[in-house]
Amino acid sequence: MLRIRALQGLRVSRSIVFRAPAARASYSSLMVHRNTPENNPDIPFEFTPENKKIADKIIAKYPSQYKKAAVMPLLDLGQRQLGWTSISLMNYVAKYLDMPPMRVYEVATFYTMYLRNPVGKYHIQLCTTTPCQLCGSDGIMAAVTNHLGISPGHTTSDGLFTLSEVECLGACVNGPMLAINDDYYEDLTPQGVVKLLDSFKDGKPLPRGPEGGKRKDCEPFSGPKVLLSDKPYSGPDITRPDL
Repeated sequence: MLRIRALQGLRVSRSIVFRAPAARASYSSLMVHRNTPENNPDIPFEFTPENKKIADKIIAKYPSQYKKAAVMPLLDLGQRQLGWTSISLMNYVAKYLDMPPMRVYEVATFYTMYLRNPVGKYHIQLCTTTPCQLCGSDGIMAAVTNHLGISPGHTTSDGLFTLSEVECLGACVNGPMLAINDDYYEDLTPQGVVKLLDSFKDGKPLPRGPEGGKRKDCEPFSGPKVLLSDKPYSGPDITRPDL
């Protein structure tokens, strides 16, 4: 009662107190399903014979009473088959694992790795988190959007590219970077990323990794400084000398 009276005494605009967060609308598309012609339960889905064998091998890794723990790899397997995670795919996985469909929906809507809407043949995930931004990710984003003519969350008219702006992908030392499907492309420049996109469009993707072979993996630009020998260390010291 005291708290209610205290609140009543405050002269605060109702529009400020009761206004919903602006970001809420953008997240609703990830959590709420609405039937559409291309995404509804009446569209059949099932694993291919090859993927059924893979699914059964995955399930066999878990105790029989805990086979529902395979929900994440099975959703991933279905997404790789279909290209995205439809409501039919989720229902199929729920039936395959003998679990309530709602439990599968909870997983699919929590993790952004499950794509709830159709995407292009090449899904571009461009990182704009602080490390990449400090290295010039804004310029990479501008180059991609200008070249493809789309903004994040959209697909090119030919169905080839879908662009997503994402949080850290774990390649901070090689920023700015982006992922195309499962492969990372790093140390990007605006000119280089346009060349990269054109290579995919021509069906001859450039090699994954740092742009133009600037460096190998995550080593310094000046070359490796540690672990210089490929031979196993068996010396008397606990720490090898090239570490």
